[in-house]
Amino acid sequence: MMLEIMKLKFIFLLLSCCALYYSQDKLNNLNGFSYQELQNKFYDTKTNDVEEKKSIAKYYLKKAKFEKKKEQIAEGYVMLHFDETFPNALKYLDSLQFLTKASKENYYPARTYLLKGNLYFKYDNYQAALNNYILGLEYAKKKKNKRQIAMADLGIAYLNNYIGKHGETVKTLKYYLYNADYLNAGELNSIKLNLADAFIEINKTDSAKILIQEGLQFSKKTNDTFGYYQNLGMLGYYNLKLKKYQSAVNNLLNCQKYFFSQSYQSKRSQTYTLLNLGKSYAGLGEKEKAIKSFATIDSIVNKTNFIFPELRDVYTYLIDYYKENKDREKQLYYVDRFLKVDNELDSRFRYISRELPRRYDTPKLLQEKEIINSELKKRKFFLYVSICILIVIIILFINFYFKHKKTVIKYKQIAQDLIHSIEKKNRTLIETKKTVSNISIEIENESKANKIISEDIASSILKELGIFETKELFLKKGITLSSLAKQIKTNTTYLSDVINTHKGRNFATYLNDLRIDYALDRLVKDKKFRSYKLVVIAEELGYNNEQAFAIAFKRKTGTTLSIYIKEIEKTGTL
Repeated sequence: MMLEIMKLKFIFLLLSCCALYYSQDKLNNLNGFSYQELQNKFYDTKTNDVEEKKSIAKYYLKKAKFEKKKEQIAEGYVMLHFDETFPNALKYLDSLQFLTKASKENYYPARTYLLKGNLYFKYDNYQAALNNYILGLEYAKKKKNKRQIAMADLGIAYLNNYIGKHGETVKTLKYYLYNADYLNAGELNSIKLNLADAFIEINKTDSAKILIQEGLQFSKKTNDTFGYYQNLGMLGYYNLKLKKYQSAVNNLLNCQKYFFSQSYQSKRSQTYTLLNLGKSYAGLGEKEKAIKSFATIDSIVNKTNFIFPELRDVYTYLIDYYKENKDREKQLYYVDRFLKVDNELDSRFRYISRELPRRYDTPKLLQEKEIINSELKKRKFFLYVSICILIVIIILFINFYFKHKKTVIKYKQIAQDLIHSIEKKNRTLIETKKTVSNISIEIENESKANKIISEDIASSILKELGIFETKELFLKKGITLSSLAKQIKTNTTYLSDVINTHKGRNFATYLNDLRIDYALDRLVKDKKFRSYKLVVIAEELGYNNEQAFAIAFKRKTGTTLSIYIKEIEKTGTL
């Protein structure tokens, strides 16, 4: 007997040494990895690789403590809490909270409260979950950390779904699904899964199916087996809702096989798979199979104390079934179980239903009210500014209008005076000859003041200029001082001096005045000429372009060509 005991002790010791060696060997394999590489390895590990994740987290924390890196120690506590039992996980998060209480990072202390909220939610303590989500949300808003605000809002949305506020859940999840580019692909896929569930609850099954199919494709692409079966289970629920009971059974049996075979036992996935499977069997009329599924749920609830609202349907079906089969003992058992579960659900439901609106919805509404009031104030401010700007514009417009009107009246008066002066002017050939005959007198008088050129040369140039004017040679395009001097066989100095002395202006002004005077006269006399376009009139007068003519006309007359022509038309001048 003693020999057998010693053998057993030896075997146990050998196994312990092997396990220790194996564990040490795994830790040695992590040597040389940076903190970031260890984090990536931890978070990239598949959900069911619990032992590997624990080894990475323990090594990470050991390394951080040895190197006395406070930030990494905090991250080590976070990594370690994920796959621990509730008491141990809570201890790690308490250590995290103590370590980071003086942290200047903008994600603390909100991160600790949000992690605690998730932990309490995982273990069905929805009261504590809500309290931590609210605290996390408050700190996240203070630090303006939009990612943490999203995490808090999403956690609260799941609580809304729990108490039957599916519409509110859909509103929040849709917002973050389509407006939160700071969330990673895995987080967005999780939102899709929960949004699909909420869509099914409010009978938007088409929208739910799209999200489920996207989730199935995503999990296949990323080799996320757990995620794939979560979406497959949701597809089973979708088919159940549409009363496609056999399709639902086919989906859910695959899920049942997977969820009950994993080392990581997700009671939520197990119970909801059995719930929908039982309802599908009930829909097919296979009561015994439905009872088997529902009885298994009861055993899980009894063992884990995992309670959810749909349990009422489970116990109601079990009670009715055994009542129908006159099995009083089991009927009484499930009645007792129902009363216990219902009391617990009622307590949880009342708390969440009371506290969630008071501590989340009301502050959110007040914040929205402040935002709306702020927007209204801004709108009023911009409205008043706009009105002031509009008034200034109107005043400027009125001022411009009256100035313009005054200018137009002035231009009209000038145009009328010009028309009248042209009608009175009688340029006869005799007057032209008389002007030419009197040149000698003018020359004699002017020569006294100007001895630069002789009287004969000046007289000759003036005669040529008279011909230039009479024959309207000034209308030729491209005339210059040099070309005119060459035409009348003199030099530019003499010609310029004669024009300045006897015409009282420089050559350019002299040429422009001749052309404008001609235009004024012809426009009065020639109706057809008045009908020409500006560019044609300018060309006829020898200008290179219409702009040059328009500027020259206004400079000479003090009015515009368009007003001048309009006034001619009014007077009926032919």
